[in-house]
Amino acid sequence: MFKRRKRAVCLALCLSLIAVLPGCGQKTGPDPKHPVTLEVWHNFGGQMQATMDGLVDTFNLTVGKEKGIVLNVTSVSGSAALQEKLTMIANGDPGAPEMPDLTTCYPATAVLLQEKDLLAPLDEQFTQEELSLYLPRFLEEGRLSDGKLYVFPFAKSTEVLFVNQTLFDRFASETGVTMNSLSTFEGIAKAALRYYEWTDAQTPDLPNDGKDFYTADSAFNLAQVGMRQMGGSLLKNESLDLSSPEFQRIWDAICEPAVKGGYALYDGYSSDLSKTGEIVCSTGSTAGILFYGTEITYPDNTTERVEYSVLPFPVFQGGQKIAIQRGSGIVAAKTTPEKERAAAIFLKWFTAPEQNMKFIASTGYLPVTNEAFENSMEQEIADNENIQKLFRTAVEVHAAYDFYIPPVFDGFNSLSSSYGKDLLTCLQRAREQYLALLETESPEDAYSRVSREALEAFRQQP
Repeated sequence: MFKRRKRAVCLALCLSLIAVLPGCGQKTGPDPKHPVTLEVWHNFGGQMQATMDGLVDTFNLTVGKEKGIVLNVTSVSGSAALQEKLTMIANGDPGAPEMPDLTTCYPATAVLLQEKDLLAPLDEQFTQEELSLYLPRFLEEGRLSDGKLYVFPFAKSTEVLFVNQTLFDRFASETGVTMNSLSTFEGIAKAALRYYEWTDAQTPDLPNDGKDFYTADSAFNLAQVGMRQMGGSLLKNESLDLSSPEFQRIWDAICEPAVKGGYALYDGYSSDLSKTGEIVCSTGSTAGILFYGTEITYPDNTTERVEYSVLPFPVFQGGQKIAIQRGSGIVAAKTTPEKERAAAIFLKWFTAPEQNMKFIASTGYLPVTNEAFENSMEQEIADNENIQKLFRTAVEVHAAYDFYIPPVFDGFNSLSSSYGKDLLTCLQRAREQYLALLETESPEDAYSRVSREALEAFRQQP
């Protein structure tokens, strides 16, 4: 009798503990009766900020209200400023703000936070079925050194080829150059040389005043992706490898049109040159589409209405179809089980096709789920004609291309910056030397000399 009574008392105590202890028998999560508040940082401005704020309001009034989650949003002006604040937090600097519960973040900064155990791994908040909805390469970028997912994708970008179709058609009708030539970097180089000759011939009394045809927003990205397309790598042991046969092909495709006048040697965004009709085409981020309008203003202040085409990123002849993957993600702070669960609920809602397409439809960023690429593009496509063209190209890239994810290491950003500056300096000097040598040498001999010297100088840069 005593033993039975003792068992009954123990059972009652166990049931009471199960009822009051969190996490026993069910996932710890937000509760509508005791809502949790998440502090959210992002670096969006303008239309993107308005869209983001509107989506947060919608979440708070619907899913958030139902599940007990309230988002407080802070917009930090500029990506650099946001990453600086996060770096201060990671370093424990005096005056550093408190870590937000959710924030937009680049992988390089996320590494610093994760090393200090400040981030929550998100894998355990998602089932394998849920993760399978996202593009694998987008998820892969968010996995850090321990293999866990910390940086969750919400809007990505890649690089494409923007073409002023109006100017190109005018050029093509008189030279026979076709759009197909723009599918490879070798083809673009040949077209650029032909364009310079064609425009130079229009002013026979002014020699060597032909126009530029192409430029790249990032020469470093072109080289990284080009090397990967050809099965090589621009980096070896976190340093540049400029001695491979593959890099020689990249150099040849860039140097000749740059030295002979077909490529713009410009330290700025290609859209600046496009707005004034100083180039015909350029490679740059899909997010740059907002800077391409329907009218150009020439240096003499005359204007012309133009149309643009958006083509997939060019490929070196014989190479694989590969384009770069760019953009930040969202990280969740390592806080409490309730807040981490709430953060995951928001991420699932925010990146679902309906919300994801609303966020990226007017920005030039790419969605992150297969369903959005395959089924939602045409439904949610923006009124902007250029963005319509961009999204249709994005669908093509999604189907045919693989994505290259740049590595993450301490010196990567400085390496990228110095590569671009050093290349520009070497090519500008080579262009000047080439024009001077034309007074005494043939174009072939002049180019042979300056290109060889320019490559040697570039390889010797620290």
